[in-house]
Amino acid sequence: MSAFDTVEAVQQELGSAGYIASDGLAVSLFLALAKQRALFLEGEAGVGKTEIAKMLARVLDRDLIRLQCYEGLDINQAAYEWNYARQLVDIQAQRQSATNEKPDADNLFREDFLIERPLLRALRANPRGAPILLIDEIDRADEAFEAYLLELLSDWQISIPELGTIAAATPPIVIITSNRTREIHDALKRRCFYHWVDYPSREVEREILALKAPEAGAVLQAQVVDFVQTLRGQQLFKSPGVAETIDWAQALVELNCVALDPQTVDSTMGVLLKYQDDISRIQGSEAARILSEVQAALVQGELSRA
Repeated sequence: MSAFDTVEAVQQELGSAGYIASDGLAVSLFLALAKQRALFLEGEAGVGKTEIAKMLARVLDRDLIRLQCYEGLDINQAAYEWNYARQLVDIQAQRQSATNEKPDADNLFREDFLIERPLLRALRANPRGAPILLIDEIDRADEAFEAYLLELLSDWQISIPELGTIAAATPPIVIITSNRTREIHDALKRRCFYHWVDYPSREVEREILALKAPEAGAVLQAQVVDFVQTLRGQQLFKSPGVAETIDWAQALVELNCVALDPQTVDSTMGVLLKYQDDISRIQGSEAARILSEVQAALVQGELSRA
């Protein structure tokens, strides 16, 4: 059963927490919760995929368990490992208590000797309800790690060779994100509901900025959003995401900027773009041209509404 009664309730609750969810995202999230399936979110970096899990944990008042993926991630860091120090202490204690007997090896692999990592912790019962398990940037991990997740996503359990199977009484709410730096195997995607998180429209991004950077005036918010939207149409190595839009607006507020000008745009370009080749291409005459077009379009829009 879903944590929300309707798709509209998903949008309303997330909106009250400061996250504006599109219709498609709200439907995917509602269905994933209703059918107890993982939600696989793919999209460019900075479009708000990770933030969805954070906001969901806040709205539902659940614990957020985050597994940040990276190259070389294995079971010991992701799921569990044995506490070898405690096992050695136990072996020594057995030897001292029974000098002529061998230590009981089977007694060394008990749950109290397990060090629980995020995947195993997410299967444990929680008084606040099933936790939110965020498997972030899975495309950074190796393909072998994807294979390990298949059992978890299919049966909500983890098999430990020395101990047996540990299953969840109530499945966690799983959000998996990918920046698509590589393709994820179909076997994993089949176990999830999928949604592509795209850059927001101009209108939605203005709403987001009004929530996240309310100190910026309406004029500055409109100029920032329109400038960023235009930049995304350029051939850049890495287009700015929503996170960069928010950062830029907040940085401009710190500089007491009430409206964009070419000098301010050039001096703050490092907040918006993260690669020197992109900065070099936009700074100067190109930034001034884009800003001029943005300002003209906003003036024209005001005149048409008058």
